[in-house]
Amino acid sequence: MPVRVLSALVAAIAMAASMGASAATFEVLSAGAVEPGLLPAAEAFRRQTGHEARIRFATAPALRQRVGGGEAVDVVIAPPAVLDDLAKTGRVDGAARVVVGKVGVGVAVRDGAPQPDVRTPEALKRAILGAESVIYNRASTGLYLETLFQRLGIAQEIAARSTRYPDGASVMEHLIKGSGREIGFGAITEIVLFRDKGLKLAGPLPPELQNYTTYAASPVSGSAQGEPARSFAQFLGSPAGRAIFAANGIE
Repeated sequence: MPVRVLSALVAAIAMAASMGASAATFEVLSAGAVEPGLLPAAEAFRRQTGHEARIRFATAPALRQRVGGGEAVDVVIAPPAVLDDLAKTGRVDGAARVVVGKVGVGVAVRDGAPQPDVRTPEALKRAILGAESVIYNRASTGLYLETLFQRLGIAQEIAARSTRYPDGASVMEHLIKGSGREIGFGAITEIVLFRDKGLKLAGPLPPELQNYTTYAASPVSGSAQGEPARSFAQFLGSPAGRAIFAANGIE
């Protein structure tokens, strides 16, 4: 084997060994709305650094409760209000927080169901009133929808035929297995995740009614994996990380 090739091979082996020795595995607890961008971003970070993120998902209220209750985790990805609460108690490093993107609300129906017109506030209102049931969650999206239905003056009218779930995935699964004229709501990114499983995106909320939830990443204070956790949060907020999120529907 030529000396130059042998030297290159030895250097490559040494680099790989060095990366393997210093590579870390750290825990991430994240809101589900950013899943389509977070998974490929974590893979890109792993390829770049050797550090591996083990990711679990939960609703915003559950994130607040679990991290606030001391669950072992190294990075939290959640709406800023949740991170503010956790920073006040010292659970996360507020100074190291980085914004990763924002997600809007969409309207979903199952494949084969008539696609409602949701392009204007008036059309959306007609679509909701014409549905046999209205399905949405109790997480960040659902909290906004509560106020939206009141704003549209239909909250009382649809209350008896509304079904709510703790998280967005349960909403999508209900719609896929449902029947009749059902209409559902959720983060656009969550709807898109189920697009090949029997669900379709009827459209985003009209611009006048749209609501975006911003998501940010914060390392957990005192984490045993502090350095890779901080590096991961910084990567998610970097131009490269934001580009991955943007390519997956997270603005």
